[in-house]
Amino acid sequence: MDTRQMLVIFSYVVLTHMTLGNIDEFDCVDIYKQPAFQHPLLKHHKIPEKFTSNESFDRKNKYKTNDQSCPKGTVANLRQRSETESLHLDTIYQFGHHFAFMDASSFETIYRGAQADISIHNLTLQNNQYSKSQIWLENGPIAELNSIQVGWAGDGYKKTGCYNTECPGFIIITRKPSIGSIFKQSSVYGDKPVTFTPQVVQGFFGNWALTVDDEIIGYWPGELFTHLNKGASRVRFGGNTFISPDGISPPMGNGHVPIYDYERSSSFLHVKLTNDKYQSIEAETQMGVADSKCFTLISRDYTNETGKSFSFGGPGGRCGV
Repeated sequence: MDTRQMLVIFSYVVLTHMTLGNIDEFDCVDIYKQPAFQHPLLKHHKIPEKFTSNESFDRKNKYKTNDQSCPKGTVANLRQRSETESLHLDTIYQFGHHFAFMDASSFETIYRGAQADISIHNLTLQNNQYSKSQIWLENGPIAELNSIQVGWAGDGYKKTGCYNTECPGFIIITRKPSIGSIFKQSSVYGDKPVTFTPQVVQGFFGNWALTVDDEIIGYWPGELFTHLNKGASRVRFGGNTFISPDGISPPMGNGHVPIYDYERSSSFLHVKLTNDKYQSIEAETQMGVADSKCFTLISRDYTNETGKSFSFGGPGGRCGV
């Protein structure tokens, strides 16, 4: 089955069952009546003025499904359905997941943000599978893990857990359909890749803000976190797949083993971190991890065109569990 590549966010702070959204439909809801405020820790949360007063709604984003926006005082929220599904926590410790990622690091021990240009690809997935290209920002031991994840997903399951606004907590600021929207374009094998640029940065009051292609989308309030409120101790960039019940893993990235021609590979380009002094820095070292025979990754030499970068992916198949 062909899948649609959508902008997705994952916020694994509260593990719960929530309703699922239809990615094609959005509702305009009062900014204080969006699902985020169903979270008990946000009962008295007030949106900082800087998130609502400095926003431009004239920007046209080539990845949005349309250029319509909601009225002032409301936000575009993914419409919910009545079905529920358990959360699949995307960590290297979970059964059924496969990963190919770079642990980005420098001499810092705490990070305040991360960003990259992530190539977008059209994948064919079967029922009950998904494939993601994303950034992880994490802190805390596995039993208390705080994890923010942002990227794009091809989802053949359409019930792969609690993400986007299905988990209360992420506060939408933009009045345009964004989280859960379908990308209009994807990369063509052999051509310059189509990319989008998510950036997550922690502010001075503990909130983690998300921008996409320089447009503010929303933020995760600091009240949600028990460990990420101190910054991120781990930052990862790369791909994640989830197997179907028959044990078949879907393709990752663009579905091809990466090669040094980045126009024929799925890639993260211009990979950057925000250090504890809120300076944007290149990752000094990158240690790659690929946990199965189906997926690989290669680090690339620095160039002005690609910056700090790497390529990853593979065709999937019977990759083990």
